[in-house]
Amino acid sequence: MTSSKSMQSIIITSGEPAGIGPDLIAQLYQTDKDLGHIVVAIDPELLARRAEQIGIDIGEPVILDANNIAANEQGNKPRVLPVPLNAECTPGILNAANTPYLINMLDTAVDGCLAGQFDAMVTGPLQKSVINDGGVPFSGHTEYIADKCDNAFPVMLLACPGLRVALLTTHIPLKDVPGAITPDRLRRVIDIVAREMRERFAIEEPAIAVCGLNPHAGEDGHLGKEEQLVMQPVIDSFRQQGLNISDPLPADTAFRKELRDSNDVFIAMYHDQGLPVLKTLGFGEAVNITLGLPIIRTSVDHGTALSIAGTGKADPASLIAAIEMAEEMASRQARLKLQQTSNG
Repeated sequence: MTSSKSMQSIIITSGEPAGIGPDLIAQLYQTDKDLGHIVVAIDPELLARRAEQIGIDIGEPVILDANNIAANEQGNKPRVLPVPLNAECTPGILNAANTPYLINMLDTAVDGCLAGQFDAMVTGPLQKSVINDGGVPFSGHTEYIADKCDNAFPVMLLACPGLRVALLTTHIPLKDVPGAITPDRLRRVIDIVAREMRERFAIEEPAIAVCGLNPHAGEDGHLGKEEQLVMQPVIDSFRQQGLNISDPLPADTAFRKELRDSNDVFIAMYHDQGLPVLKTLGFGEAVNITLGLPIIRTSVDHGTALSIAGTGKADPASLIAAIEMAEEMASRQARLKLQQTSNG
């Protein structure tokens, strides 16, 4: 087991209090994973109640403040950076009055990462609808965190064993997708994906597969011209720079095994083009990663699962995978900074 002294500091936001996020946090402390470098943003009373409800003894949490996040040398007790609930919370029942609690959790984690207190953040599942019902316009973690990071340009990447899928567009209606596929957006996404494959995934010469938008990737313009007029010129410009990138591929055959084996990452044009494949192959093991940020952020690949909150039936596998991905990315970033310092 790796000592927490040598690991990067990670903060977890526990997500929607009425969902399985608090369950997952309690379950995490039943594993044999070294958690001394982990800090959890949550209401400590909520954590204690939920742990008791699902029959888990987590011990007495170590209550921290923003100036006291040193690694815990007294075992794997939960290290909690407290965020108080605004209203009562019942498992499975959403309460818009707790919207400020959710936003405070995210702000605590993002601000801590930007200030260098944490090396990465891992987010538990949220329910977008209840945040909007609480009066805060909210389209998702990815967009909110990007806004907090000085309006960074975020790229959503999901990864499971054997497959990585980046999204050109994320949480927008399907009817708006064609208009959102512009040369500038495609250029920025490809650039970020290629750079971060090198810097945060240690893939020196990434192979990138690009899905077309239309059936048969447009069938030479007979089924749509986005591939010819928008996508191909951008792809050609990157290929001239030496990037290993495909022409637009028919999405219905793009993810067959030989292409998964020969490409490091796929770029899908919209949310439900690539993610059904990834979640079919790796649900429960997949991790949501936000590229293009000045901080490292990973997340679980599932929702709040309100129907099983407080039952003990939630599976922490995706949370554990998100933590391990954050650890790997933070370690690579630390090594890269050390190399840059040595070379400088």
